Amino acid sequence: MKHVRRRSGTPVLILALAVLFGPSGFAQRRQAAPPPTGPWMNTSLSPDERADLVLKEMTVDEKIALLHGVGMPTDDPVTPENAPSNRGVGYVVGVPRLGIPGIDMSDAAYGVRSSGVNGRYATALPANVAAAASWDVDAAYEYGALIGLELRAQGYNMSLGGGTNLTREPRNGRTFEYLGEDPVLAGTLVAKLIEGTQSQFVIGDIKHYALNDQESGRNAVDISISKRAARESDLLAFEIGVTKGRPAAVMCSYNRVNGDFACENKWLLTDVLKKDWKFPGFVLSDWGGTHSTEKASAAGLDNEEPGKFWFSDKFKAAVDAGTISTAELDDHVRRILRSMFATGVVDHPRQRFVVDPFAGFETARKIEEGGIVLLKNKGGVLPLDSAKVRTIAVIGAHSDVGMISGGGSAQVDPIGGNAIMPPGKGATHWLEQIWFPTSPLKAIQARAPKATVKYDPGFDPAAATAAAKSADVAIVFGYQWESEGMDLPSLELPPYHQNGHADDPKVDQNAVIAAVAAANPHTIVVIESGSPVTMPWVEAPAAILEAWYGGSDGASALGNVLFGTVNPSGKLPNTFPKSEADLPHPTVTQPPPESSHFNGPASPEQWAKGLPPFPVAYDEGLKVGYKWYDAENKPVLFPFGFGLSYTTFGYSGLSVSPAADCVKVTFTIANTGARAGAEIAQIYAALPAGAQEPPKRLIGFTKVKLEPKEKKSVTVEVDPKYLSIFDEQKDGWTLVPGDYSIMVGGSSDKLPLKTTVNLK
Repeated sequence: MKHVRRRSGTPVLILALAVLFGPSGFAQRRQAAPPPTGPWMNTSLSPDERADLVLKEMTVDEKIALLHGVGMPTDDPVTPENAPSNRGVGYVVGVPRLGIPGIDMSDAAYGVRSSGVNGRYATALPANVAAAASWDVDAAYEYGALIGLELRAQGYNMSLGGGTNLTREPRNGRTFEYLGEDPVLAGTLVAKLIEGTQSQFVIGDIKHYALNDQESGRNAVDISISKRAARESDLLAFEIGVTKGRPAAVMCSYNRVNGDFACENKWLLTDVLKKDWKFPGFVLSDWGGTHSTEKASAAGLDNEEPGKFWFSDKFKAAVDAGTISTAELDDHVRRILRSMFATGVVDHPRQRFVVDPFAGFETARKIEEGGIVLLKNKGGVLPLDSAKVRTIAVIGAHSDVGMISGGGSAQVDPIGGNAIMPPGKGATHWLEQIWFPTSPLKAIQARAPKATVKYDPGFDPAAATAAAKSADVAIVFGYQWESEGMDLPSLELPPYHQNGHADDPKVDQNAVIAAVAAANPHTIVVIESGSPVTMPWVEAPAAILEAWYGGSDGASALGNVLFGTVNPSGKLPNTFPKSEADLPHPTVTQPPPESSHFNGPASPEQWAKGLPPFPVAYDEGLKVGYKWYDAENKPVLFPFGFGLSYTTFGYSGLSVSPAADCVKVTFTIANTGARAGAEIAQIYAALPAGAQEPPKRLIGFTKVKLEPKEKKSVTVEVDPKYLSIFDEQKDGWTLVPGDYSIMVGGSSDKLPLKTTVNLK
């Protein structure tokens, strides 16, 4: 998503126009207008039938107006075209005379973007990767439903969330927006998230299709990958999301794939998405990601965003000239109309309302509680006992006032502004760290009212060490900020400036953590990150928690886990490597200068045609994430699917039963400890040697809640596709006949149950 520039002031005339013709005024006028009465308003008809009926009544100009945006209302002056909009990042003009509303879009990865600057409230959910760490389909649905609810409350009817790119490159600045390294996990969760969003009569989308796995040179990079590798990894995640979640829209990505831009790539958009997956919705470009008219249209792009350089006058000229047929035009329009009817945005017009922020906080807190991952707990130092602990040292930058969030177009505005800035100075800015006012220090103090809780910012290792030595327990915070528009230079916790200013002295986070852990044997490390981090100090602390980006109420969730009100159940959706040298690509390929920027101001034609390509080969192929480390016999810091609990679980009684349309895997899980808890049971398969696959793959999972000493029999139905390979010769999925090893357990490296089944 292209970033939004903010003007410092708005001319009085524009403000007057906004009052006269802005969203609320138009909403009142729409409400006052008589409802349309055409036959397409018959809700007993299917979305396809209704779309066909409207299409017959539309002029060519009305059709073409649905194929493009009219700029970025959040950044542009008010115009007659964008005046009815909600001042979001994108707007498509509707057909009022036929009862077809405009499409009003907002970024909404983990909450509604730009709410604060527009005088509105939005809940910041935990980062998407935290939701993935919960492995909880119900939580994913609630995640999407809350976003859909708050979008409608603000006056939007389309979400630009649904990020599904796999973690091929963990230094990707948008890893926090995505759902992990495995296609079955990511696809299953995004499908539920989309269902939740669209349950609120909002158009949902899935993005960035496809293979947009690094930010460096994203507008120019040309990804080369085999069809088999793509279909079994990144595209499988999208396939599951599209076929099970049924999003109304798919956003194509900036990058090239095997030579063609994704937004004019016929193999991606038509052959795979629309034909193979039978996707009935529409494809919109990422912002500025359209590069042609005839080629993009023929390839399967339906809507250009945010403007109308290629899909407006040029498109009409192509129709008039016969280089784009009327049938092709109508297919684009039909898909958009069909999506609007299918999601209910026609039958349930936008109507603003006030949301319940307390309900939003509760949802955010519960999802964060389920996503926090306990990575280490030596000697059972956690949970803390508030009746016994007397002194606690809380150490780490800004942990007295807030928790950090992920940036870019996903950024949600905190209530009251950036928590680390002075009052009145906390506005959200592009590529600046934004901290939410959810204080770990206060959360810890509230849960240990009889203890002395002291805070040290960690700027001076000697002072931090002294604070740690004088306490029963030291809780030290480390963070790794990431954002759209950049990739991480390293997976190490970065040094940071003491007060967030470039001219302040830098602090080495790893050195502070190591010093604190050496000073106090009861040191607990809390990591706030969107990606895996390396930990040169991993052996030193007693406990390690991965808290991700915790959202609006992250501190409450963290406090509940630290003190045992909540038993942690999260599991890693991404492998944490020991070293970046162990990654498939030890460094992120950077664009050459000519692919980084234009020499001088670029004309619209130059920008639209794109920067010269530079190559990145996904030569690891099928071996994404844990599959790479397994195949290459590389030990890791923490494996995919790993996470500890305050209780223990046992597995027994594995049986596998092939059925007509699935493979049923049945086993028993027992809570063998003294605390109630939830276990994420994971099912993996090793395919026959002839399949030439990595050693194992995830084929299913389930989250099971158990009381102490309780046991449950669990059956998971596995889609045969998850046991198949993609055959390039047949251009389809094939189940290789032979013996399959089925393994079950609580982590990709701890699978106590194993059996073999012959499949044909």
